[in-house]
Amino acid sequence: MRRRRGLTPEDRDLWSRVARTAEPLDPKRKGQAADLAAFSAFVAPPAVAPAAAPPQPQAMPRFRIGQAAKPATPVVARPQTPAERLAQAGLRMDARTHRKMSQGKLRPEARLDLHGLTLAAAGPELLRFILSCHASGLRLVLVITGKGRGDHGPLPTRPGALRHQVPYWLHSPPLAAVVQQVTTAHFRHGGDGAYYVYLRRPQ
Repeated sequence: MRRRRGLTPEDRDLWSRVARTAEPLDPKRKGQAADLAAFSAFVAPPAVAPAAAPPQPQAMPRFRIGQAAKPATPVVARPQTPAERLAQAGLRMDARTHRKMSQGKLRPEARLDLHGLTLAAAGPELLRFILSCHASGLRLVLVITGKGRGDHGPLPTRPGALRHQVPYWLHSPPLAAVVQQVTTAHFRHGGDGAYYVYLRRPQ
């Protein structure tokens, strides 16, 4: 925008000649000084005050994505008990016989008490007992492990080591070939500290 320049001497001379021949509308306003002041105000209007500077934008606080989210609570899976794992194995024997066995209505034909033995001693004893019962034509036997306080051998083990290990041995070769079903015993036969082992028929 071009800035207006002030009155030149030629402008002032021209205006003074016009003012001498013109009659003012207001009789009280006479004289060249008043007319010149009015003309100067028209030609050069009062300067406009500069506009205030725009407000500076405020700095945003630093943030990161998800900073307000609550930390997720870790979910720790509870380890399955031997009874829960056996229940998921499925039924591989007659349902009626299994129901009677689970209710403690069937009497085991033989029993083996492993309570108090270490894992090293219990493994061969279980193998001998199961194979001997199968060869004799027995079908339902009871293996007692006890709920256990841990194996006191040279290496530390979790409490109830036999209770966790015996089902694994029964489902592994060579015992898996003669064992048909393994379930937790009824409370009258030892409950969680014992297992019903239902054997296959001899070939």
